Amino acid sequence: MSKKAIGIDIGGTGIKGALVDTKSGVLLSERLRYETPKGGAPKDIAKTLKDLISQLPGSAGLPVGICFPAVVQHGVTLSAANVSKEWIGLDADAMFEKELGREVHVINDADAAGIAEVKFGAARGHKGLVIVTTLGTGIGTALMFNGKLVPNAELGHLQIDGVDYESKAAYSAKERENLSWAEWAKRLQKYFSHLEALLTPDLFIVGGGVSKEHESYLPLLKLKTPIIPAENRNSAGILGAAHWAKKHATD
Repeated sequence: MSKKAIGIDIGGTGIKGALVDTKSGVLLSERLRYETPKGGAPKDIAKTLKDLISQLPGSAGLPVGICFPAVVQHGVTLSAANVSKEWIGLDADAMFEKELGREVHVINDADAAGIAEVKFGAARGHKGLVIVTTLGTGIGTALMFNGKLVPNAELGHLQIDGVDYESKAAYSAKERENLSWAEWAKRLQKYFSHLEALLTPDLFIVGGGVSKEHESYLPLLKLKTPIIPAENRNSAGILGAAHWAKKHATD
């Protein structure tokens, strides 16, 4: 039986995709990138995906996994970040299947990153509760318990000091306020200490583009829980989405 699927990572500015071996986590094609259509409307994004998939050799008939910056419940997008409000309440699975002519499964982007780390990255073989966080424009989180996803954990939006704390601790806040690594680490300390007190996880994994500079800030954090960088960085969404699609494919 084929272990291949297409993984697509939709962001506010770019759409990335590749053919994936869902058993090994290896990309079987070049990772393609297209600009996200201005306004991020569903039909416009679907057209871009159709163009992208047409450029992937050997992709005919394969299921498509799509990770997306929204709360996703049973294929329905319940929110929208940096894309059109038309996504709110949309049956995204059905819309993409109609437009692309193949089976599609949509998942939250942070959840896809969590799956990638459990299956192919830093959380392989870890038991108990693993919290994967992505630090970027906002803070995405995925809860993985004994290797299984607990979906739609929007823990980046925890209220700390009376504010939605991703506005203080996301990497975008470091850039916006020109914070030093040490200054930013103090905010991360408050955020991860709060998560630790609420959930007592067995492991934290930190992803997002800034994870490649983890030596500048992770050693500054003092936590009871081990905290380590993610292994799947730019490909995390693609890998996790493809695995999700293959797992839920009907064939």
